[in-house]
Amino acid sequence: MTGNRTFPEAQRHGDLDEIFPGIYFVTGSVAMKGPPPMRFSRNMTVVAQDGELVLINSVRLDAAGLAALDALGNVKHVIRLAGFHGMDDPFYKDRYGATVWSVDGSYFAGFDGKGETYLTPDVRMDETTGLPLKNARLIDIKSAKTGEALLLIDREGGILVAGDCLQNWAKTNRYFNLPARLMMKMMGFIKPHNVGPGWLKGANPDRQELRETILALEFDHLLPAHGDPVIGGAKQHYRPALEAL
Repeated sequence: MTGNRTFPEAQRHGDLDEIFPGIYFVTGSVAMKGPPPMRFSRNMTVVAQDGELVLINSVRLDAAGLAALDALGNVKHVIRLAGFHGMDDPFYKDRYGATVWSVDGSYFAGFDGKGETYLTPDVRMDETTGLPLKNARLIDIKSAKTGEALLLIDREGGILVAGDCLQNWAKTNRYFNLPARLMMKMMGFIKPHNVGPGWLKGANPDRQELRETILALEFDHLLPAHGDPVIGGAKQHYRPALEAL
């Protein structure tokens, strides 16, 4: 617990897959009460270096998943890139004593910014912050009202890890329930190489800043918090959606 808050239980998830040397990706899920109650997928990226693990966009794993995680190294850091995320950060802080690094957005229960504040991060990040990852830097979307950043790892031609702003739900998957399949498609979430429509509405970033910031980066791959990894040609895949803003 953090304060009087009980950690959310682990929800359905897949396996930790190594998609680049020392970089792992796991797809899990999150349930929203609604109405209607909706369940859909979300992802965590794990970077292993020098026997330590850095979790990005944390997703609580079940007992078998935690055993697989522990086999990769010692969990030392959790990085929160999206102000709408973070529900499982307290679990990893409590279990492993991990240092929590967060964008400048409070940990509120719910999405209206008026709920209980349930965690204070150890480090509030900006673009000047020295990160616990080698050859990585933070790109802050400064105008996003909820706090949002991207993490660029200088490997394999550039690996960009995204929170909510860049998504890649080309289709729904086994973690979606029926209401989520129907409503999220209708609301424009289910598209490949997409700028998150819910995030655009809730965070209301400056569109020109968002477009120019991302298109100025050099990256070939993208690991999103929502949707499938984009391996190869990622920048060009996202260019149409960014230029249409």
